[in-house]
Amino acid sequence: MTEATDLAAAAGSTDPRVGLRAVVALRRLLEGLERLQVANARAKGWSWQEIADALEVTRQGVHKKHARLLPMPDPRED
Repeated sequence: MTEATDLAAAAGSTDPRVGLRAVVALRRLLEGLERLQVANARAKGWSWQEIADALEVTRQGVHKKHARLLPMPDPRED
């Protein structure tokens, strides 16, 4: 089983302590995966609107959440 599968199973636990800990771990895993894929999309030239559409959120929302986390391109490289 994978980590995500184990966490998903634990999230359905009848023990709230186990279930809530799994929810936190899943949230962290998903946030990390989202950051990774947004960075991947930007590196491949995707616009903020294209990323927003794929994530089913607004352009402003995805930009606000991720733009500060991505390296700024060096304008001297143009």
